[in-house]
Amino acid sequence: MTISFESRWGTRRVKTLTTKIGSGKTPSGGSESYLASGVTFLRSQNVHFGGLRLDDVAYISEVTHREMRGTRVKPNDVLLNITGASLGRVSRVPEGLGEANVNQHVCIIRPNVEANARYLAYALSSQPVQEQISELQVGGNREGLNFEQVGNLTVPAALSEEQRRIADFLDAETARIDALASRRRVQQQLLVERRAALKTKCVTYSGPRKVHHPLLGDTHPDWQIHPLRRVLPAVNVGVVINPSHYFTESGVPFIHGFNVREGFISSAGMKFMSSESNELHKRSRVRTGDVLVVRAGATAGRAARVSEEFDGANCASVLILRKSETLDAAYLETFLNAVPGKGQVSFSQYGAAQEVISAGQVSSFSIALPPISEQVERVAELSAATAETVALEAGLTRQVALLSERRQALITAAVTGQFDVSTASGRNVTDGVTA
Repeated sequence: MTISFESRWGTRRVKTLTTKIGSGKTPSGGSESYLASGVTFLRSQNVHFGGLRLDDVAYISEVTHREMRGTRVKPNDVLLNITGASLGRVSRVPEGLGEANVNQHVCIIRPNVEANARYLAYALSSQPVQEQISELQVGGNREGLNFEQVGNLTVPAALSEEQRRIADFLDAETARIDALASRRRVQQQLLVERRAALKTKCVTYSGPRKVHHPLLGDTHPDWQIHPLRRVLPAVNVGVVINPSHYFTESGVPFIHGFNVREGFISSAGMKFMSSESNELHKRSRVRTGDVLVVRAGATAGRAARVSEEFDGANCASVLILRKSETLDAAYLETFLNAVPGKGQVSFSQYGAAQEVISAGQVSSFSIALPPISEQVERVAELSAATAETVALEAGLTRQVALLSERRQALITAAVTGQFDVSTASGRNVTDGVTA
């Protein structure tokens, strides 16, 4: 289905404005063939609306680059993500990038002499074209775009000189928006780091009598240091079941590792199991005050307490640290999500040369324990200290989202001719967003 939209100049299909539409491939050997340096290898995570991001770029050898000569990118190629969660993101290849190639998730769109590359990139990121991309996914129930679909996308058809003026205007205006959004993201990261520091402060000691422990950092000399198995009644493992047999549309919540976030359990995407199945798997049933720990992957060690909402639920892909009388659940959750706990998770994974952490490994984690009354007091102080930080983070998140919306609205208005860019100077595109 074609999304209709108004453009001062009418519309054209992308394939009439290009000399090439194609994508790359994964080098032989996959990610194991990536190098620390060499020829830039662009993947979907490098392609963003504000331009290429190369902080985690991969590299391939000159030999591999020559073997993939058909997917080399050139300056002013327009790159479009055609699969995955980032589908539709667009970047233009800048001058000075040097030799580069792409993988199969990125489409190369090479403009012909009728198309200004900067204008084409903006047009593809405009709301009408992004809606076309979304419609193709919904209508076809697909997870990606093919080259025919990319070629058949319709874009506003401004003439060459008008394309240049629009691109010049948008370069300047989007740079202002992107710079402000970048500052907001830096502020967000600083707040994330502050929250992490507050968590570590909660489970360590900075007073005059402090002593240093190699795993736990600074502690009070009177704090007792124990392995977790000495202060927990049990560490159980979430059940392994056949989803087709046990998952239902409703019933008992079935908490998976991806539901366990840092400090809370998310119901997003949560599965359910029948009461009969829950009764059958009593050992993995959770209770209020238990602490769940992700077992595997990049988020291994992430911990969250079980709230009353999930009392009696069941779980998979997590370890269940049973509620203790001498270890406050909130204090244990904080410890596992702070540097002393995360460090022991990393050490366990490195030592075992695997991504999965076991119940035995977590049971052996060392923890420094003040009296339980002080544990509760420290957690309360942490909650008060982080409340303002969380509110500030939420405000910054809203500002970044608003800037993104205004960026696209500005691009859409310019590329479709809703306003004349020659008379648009002085327009405050960041009105309502704190500088």
